[in-house]
Amino acid sequence: MKNLRLKSARAAKDLSQDDLAKIVGVSRQTISAIEKGDYNPTVNLCIAICKALDKTLDQLFWEE
Repeated sequence: MKNLRLKSARAAKDLSQDDLAKIVGVSRQTISAIEKGDYNPTVNLCIAICKALDKTLDQLFWEE
């Protein structure tokens, strides 16, 4: 399932996939795969992404 909430939150912060990847210490391809729904990140990576985007785990990763 695509993670459009992550993509939207990243865009709202005016960050490219590469920018976010550098902040959290992964490759741009990893961020792309998470947004496409091709990769399930670890809890630690989810937390790092949430901190970088000022969002909660529920806001970005919890399926409704």
